[in-house]
Amino acid sequence: MRALLTFLSAALAGLAVLVSPAAAQDWQPVEQVKTYAISGQTGIDLYRSIGANGPKIGAGRAIAYTDFDLKWSRDYVPGNGHCTLRSARPHLIITYRLPKPKGPLPAATQARWQTFIDGIEKHERVHGAMIVAMVKAIRETSVGLTAANDPNCQKVRAELKTRLAALSLEQRRRSREFDREEMSQGGNVHQLILALVNAE
Repeated sequence: MRALLTFLSAALAGLAVLVSPAAAQDWQPVEQVKTYAISGQTGIDLYRSIGANGPKIGAGRAIAYTDFDLKWSRDYVPGNGHCTLRSARPHLIITYRLPKPKGPLPAATQARWQTFIDGIEKHERVHGAMIVAMVKAIRETSVGLTAANDPNCQKVRAELKTRLAALSLEQRRRSREFDREEMSQGGNVHQLILALVNAE
């Protein structure tokens, strides 16, 4: 739930960011769709089933949800008392969780459902794009990070942790803002729901 991210320009004393061609993207995220079962033969029944079976988010349930698993392969290079983060390769899996009717639907319901689920998946893939943008920003702000008097690479790791936390918070903020706009009265997701449930 996430787009272009604001980069942090401030660095801790004694730290510098080095421009490196290694920051160029030479990786691709893995994207997968997982579904949960719902039932019903009408739009309103399908939507009620989503309310009962959708993924739990906080105290309630969502229509769909985008989650991700992010791991890094990092190469810290100490030398002459300094430390440099020479490379950082992400391993990113994005998972879209979407509803899926258990069986065939009447033709009219199927047509409305297809419009609905296509719109919901498009919405979730915007969240996916925001996650990818965050990962790119993390990589660009971390590769080449150098600290003097850091033989054990502790300063570099601490600065990296600070930058990652800020970028993660920004991604979450943009995701919430996007959801708020899409789900507000007259928003895209709101319109998709109305088109599904009000046609009966």
